[in-house]
Amino acid sequence: MSLAKFREEPWKSSHEAYSSSVLAMTPAPEYASSEVILASLYRVVGFRGLSEGAVPQQGRDLDKEIQKFRNRRRERDGAALDPDSFHMMLHSALESPKLPNQSSKRFLQVTPLVPQAAAFSGSARLAGNPWSAGSLVRRMVWLGSEDAGAAQAIWASLFSALSVDDDDDVFARFLQREIGGWVASREWQQVPPGDVGSLSPTDRAGLSYPARQFTHDLVSVLGAKGAMTRRQWTSLLEAILRIGTVSHVVWLCDVHDRAWAAARAALAGGGPTTIEEARSAMFPATFSYLSYGDRALPAIKDRASSFLQSRIGINAVLWALEDAGTAFEGDLGSAAGMLALCEAIRRAPTALDRPGLLETVEEVQERENRAILCRKGIGSNIMEFARHVLGQRQAASDILRGYDQGYALRKKGPSKSSPWVVGLGPVAVLALVHCSLAGTTGPRSVRRLAQHLASYGISIDHRDIAQNDLGSQLRMLGLVLDSPDAESGMLLVPPFTEPAA
Repeated sequence: MSLAKFREEPWKSSHEAYSSSVLAMTPAPEYASSEVILASLYRVVGFRGLSEGAVPQQGRDLDKEIQKFRNRRRERDGAALDPDSFHMMLHSALESPKLPNQSSKRFLQVTPLVPQAAAFSGSARLAGNPWSAGSLVRRMVWLGSEDAGAAQAIWASLFSALSVDDDDDVFARFLQREIGGWVASREWQQVPPGDVGSLSPTDRAGLSYPARQFTHDLVSVLGAKGAMTRRQWTSLLEAILRIGTVSHVVWLCDVHDRAWAAARAALAGGGPTTIEEARSAMFPATFSYLSYGDRALPAIKDRASSFLQSRIGINAVLWALEDAGTAFEGDLGSAAGMLALCEAIRRAPTALDRPGLLETVEEVQERENRAILCRKGIGSNIMEFARHVLGQRQAASDILRGYDQGYALRKKGPSKSSPWVVGLGPVAVLALVHCSLAGTTGPRSVRRLAQHLASYGISIDHRDIAQNDLGSQLRMLGLVLDSPDAESGMLLVPPFTEPAA
């Protein structure tokens, strides 16, 4: 590999120092929904050897098996329901809405209420090699945890909570057994996470970023499982997964943009010269990409476009250094690694043609303009990921139009061309109020909720909550007490009491 090869195929020729970084966007996000993320998480946590690509075929096989028993009017050994009833349960009671462009396609898509449902439903694509959204969540847990030991403990708690045991409600236990009677048995057992990278302790200290808030919120949601039905709890979990994963991906876009700015400055003889300067240059002190009530997708598109330009620039520098005989092998996922890269650029021999390198970067960026504008490739996939994960599900069936209540983006109007604006669904509001109050004692005003949203990069003035749709949601759900003595006149009310340990 060389800079010349990278110049020809910039998206397929990433340098090893880049692709192995803990801050590389791996796995690269594509289309997903909240249920796709949860189903994939089941598979990553507890189904060893079950690939994402095998899931659609498992669904087709199950549908054929059910139909075979329906045609023969036979009962299934080990199943409590007759074939007609089980078919109706999967295609009615547990049905997950198809998108408008999927209305004519026949495939099995159910709510991932129990682990066994993830064995035959919930892949990102119906053919090919779908990406593993659950692997992205696993990476976030390690990035957001205090250390590897804390991440392992959270991962074990997640497996325990996703499992169906005697503490789950009757329907969840019945469903797990019933699906097990129809689907080829797959052992549900915690899968070792493998070697997952994390931020260095010094970089993490005092840094606020989405993955860190997500791990705190994940623990809070896991602890609340016993206070509600499994369907309510999985909806709550999905709401946090939605906001957390998209915010993390956009934050990575920002980090890439800042890293490329530092490397570009080093090409001009500048850039960070101390570890503190490198840390400040690489990691944003504050992070904001969405404003409550405003249009959402243009801001995400800008971040994704900057990420793609930065990815080209960083990899071009790495390949140029290698061609110049000073290959960089440090950790680009740390401030120390960023400082080492800038020093390597400044020390590089004259063989590193700095002006020519920048011209090459500009030439590749110009040639890949459609990709950088998010009209194809990675950029388009990031936009599709953000839109479908955060946005309210647009169901093909009118009956299921109100199915999704955990969204963070909604249509501004009834028209298909109406823009997507930032607005929380009722389940997302419940989840965020619960997480924002977790671990606190005494009353808290809506300002705390605004601060919690800000930790995910969503800005809202707490003084506006009393008058906007979020305030209306809070009142409708009984999550606030209007008090003239409280800041903004609104005190948050815990949505439910966590069960005693």
